[in-house]
Amino acid sequence: MGQLGFFDLNRRYESLNEKNDPLVAIAAMVPFESFRPKLKAALIKGELRRSEAERKSSAGRKPWDEVVIFKALVLQALYNLSDDQAEYQLRDRFSFMRFLGLGLEDAVPDAKTLWLYREALAKAGAVEGLFDLFDGFLKTKGYLARGGQIIDATIVSAPKQHNSREDNEAIKEGKTPEDWKSKPAKNRQKDKDARWTKKHERSYFGYKNHIGVDRRHKLVRRYVVSDASVHDSQKFEDILDSDNTASDVWADSAYRSDEIEEKLAERGLKSRIHRRAYRNRKLSEAQTAANTTRSKVRARVEHVFGDQKNGMRAELVRTIGIVRARCKIGMTNLVYNMRRFVCLERMVAAAG
Repeated sequence: MGQLGFFDLNRRYESLNEKNDPLVAIAAMVPFESFRPKLKAALIKGELRRSEAERKSSAGRKPWDEVVIFKALVLQALYNLSDDQAEYQLRDRFSFMRFLGLGLEDAVPDAKTLWLYREALAKAGAVEGLFDLFDGFLKTKGYLARGGQIIDATIVSAPKQHNSREDNEAIKEGKTPEDWKSKPAKNRQKDKDARWTKKHERSYFGYKNHIGVDRRHKLVRRYVVSDASVHDSQKFEDILDSDNTASDVWADSAYRSDEIEEKLAERGLKSRIHRRAYRNRKLSEAQTAANTTRSKVRARVEHVFGDQKNGMRAELVRTIGIVRARCKIGMTNLVYNMRRFVCLERMVAAAG
């Protein structure tokens, strides 16, 4: 075997291009450099970096470029990689190295570095701002929120906790079980924010990703992360998008209530929420037919969740606590929008 030369590497990259490497399109179309100011501010707020005024000297090892690390976090969200898996793939895969702008001779961020940077973003609550920044970019590219909005939520599981009944009761009351106080290592590994819920007679432990999607483009426009026990309707107002050019709002019957209907009317929005059947009071044929018509539109939000869970394998968060869960699930929504943007741009190019 001969040594890998410059032109050999170029040929490898050309062969990846022939196979339509999706990372090439994301790197080319997403303005990653525009995230730099917010990333810098978040790292300072998250206490991972010092501001220029606080730095006494420029000597010592330079920190990783924040955009390079952000791209690595995008890869983690895109493929649902743990920190160790991400480090391995960055060392092993040509497509990942090229996406980060690294050569074979360059060092790659290790698992600890990825954890520290993500932890800083989580502490600073920065992902929401990054999401809004990219949404603004989408609007400048002509992808305004159009056609009305579709509201829904999905469960994102977390690793199950093997706690006693007494431990769970203490957690629900916002307390730390006495046994854990004397075992700080054990306490750190316990997720005290995730909750159990039931759906279709199955029990789930974790969080919920509440999203609002525009009908026209199937882009996530607003989102909120909660524990799994929170009823979908409780976050309804938080994810309504006032910028949508149409007034129609679709949602399933879980969101149907007199209170929500009144709030929509107050804001000049048209309810397309499914009618709900009650015991001894079935839906009329007209109401059933109306629900069927609404389902054809509402199903578009299921495409979003399907892409996140099947395409990005984002069914599980491996983090502990809601602060980190907000960061991870927020990155899922942001990176989904990046993928969707590339898809929309390709459709425009094919049509033109």
